[in-house]
Amino acid sequence: MDTILMELKQRPNLKSLVQELNQYVQEEEKLRQAFYNQISEEYKAEFINGEIIIHPPARRIHGLIKVNLLVVINVFVDMHELGEGDGEKRMIELTRNSYQPDIVCFLNDKVAHFKDDQMLFPAPDFIVEILSPSTEKNDRGVKFVDYALHGVGEYWVIDPEEKTVEQFILQEGQYALALKAVSGTITSQVIQGFSIPVKAIFDKKENKLALQSIVGAKG
Repeated sequence: MDTILMELKQRPNLKSLVQELNQYVQEEEKLRQAFYNQISEEYKAEFINGEIIIHPPARRIHGLIKVNLLVVINVFVDMHELGEGDGEKRMIELTRNSYQPDIVCFLNDKVAHFKDDQMLFPAPDFIVEILSPSTEKNDRGVKFVDYALHGVGEYWVIDPEEKTVEQFILQEGQYALALKAVSGTITSQVIQGFSIPVKAIFDKKENKLALQSIVGAKG
């Protein structure tokens, strides 16, 4: 049992604390519903621990990395009919928080239940976050914990400054670092058969070669 819960069980005012927590949770959920009504496709916004987070425009390097990786993932997933990938416009609704990860991938078991007009989505099978000064704390903090708690099988954290990729794999409810690389090839454990040279995530020429390799292998 969680240490905090163990401590609460020993408190003589447990019942009143539980009532206060229930009230807080209900009020927070009202705020989240209001958040859904206010946001638009124009902005990247998230609801984290009761707060609305509006993200500033992304730096050029952030956008280039996202496009490079997302294109390769989408081509591979589509060609092999594994599911569907998408960028940050997918609103992921978890138990308490709502996120717009930089890249997500849903495998077929989940995609089969999606509707064309759906706006809120369950935990993906695979997530990528690209670090920025304004997001790194959450990407390595609350999101790291929350994604694991909700069964996201694989989580990549990309550092644009260091040009590194960290690959975390879910093991017994927690993430374990499988790889941290600046070169070589990274192979997904969730997207069956998917590999990409690390340099292809950061470099357009290498990215084109990776795409050609995927298309050629399928052909």
